[in-house]
Amino acid sequence: MTMQPSRDIARLIEIMAALRDPNGGCPWDLEQDFSTIKNYTIEEAYEVADAIERGDFADLREELGDLLLQPVYHAQMASEHGLFDLGDVVFSITEKLIRRHPHVFGEEAARSAGGAKAKWDEVKADERARKAEVKGLAAPSILDDVPHALPALMRAEKLTRRAAKVGFDWAHWHDTLGKVEEELGEVRGAVEAGQPTGRVTEEIGDLLFAAVNLARQLGVDPEAALRDANAKFTRRFHYVEQRAREESIPIETAGLERLDGYWNEIRARDKSGSV
Repeated sequence: MTMQPSRDIARLIEIMAALRDPNGGCPWDLEQDFSTIKNYTIEEAYEVADAIERGDFADLREELGDLLLQPVYHAQMASEHGLFDLGDVVFSITEKLIRRHPHVFGEEAARSAGGAKAKWDEVKADERARKAEVKGLAAPSILDDVPHALPALMRAEKLTRRAAKVGFDWAHWHDTLGKVEEELGEVRGAVEAGQPTGRVTEEIGDLLFAAVNLARQLGVDPEAALRDANAKFTRRFHYVEQRAREESIPIETAGLERLDGYWNEIRARDKSGSV
């Protein structure tokens, strides 16, 4: 089969259908299903985010293409089972955007970005109510549509943000900081008391959740903050490895005192702004 690249998304749909064609398609693609492809979908979203953070727009163009393939892939598999096709997906999102923006596409007018956000939240609340009704639930929860597949820090932030909308929130960040300190004390107490691993795990989870809530109150994205901390740790540890090589000391036998000394060197340089 001869196929040429195109700017038309219809060509991408054709290519995906050909890859999944039992008669002459790609053996690997034919073996895939929703469960095996979902991890690629998540991975591609992270690669888009990475390209944005690096400011690499040539890479971003390519990564967006990889991400665009994912809904086309899922829609092709759904079409094979008679569930829906990409046209249904496009209709669904266009209908949702129009419905959630009556201040743009309807007669209602929002006088500010805040008004638009309030209208968005109102429409989403109505959507949750309809979904609960379809499922036979007595009443929807404001937490219902916070995806379980989100990274844990991101989901914790969204859960606390939703709860705060109905007043379930500390009045001031000082109170939340006190909760973080309280949870840290409970971790210490569980460890010192020799509690089972499961109990310690629970207490550490509570500590992390409280820290995420504090970050939200202070206007800090906890996922981004931890990502930055990971990058800083990586850069500093690379320095530690470099110093060990410079002194011809195998890092495995250098010992904590020496390694910590190297670490303090790079910390001091960071604080002085010389790195």
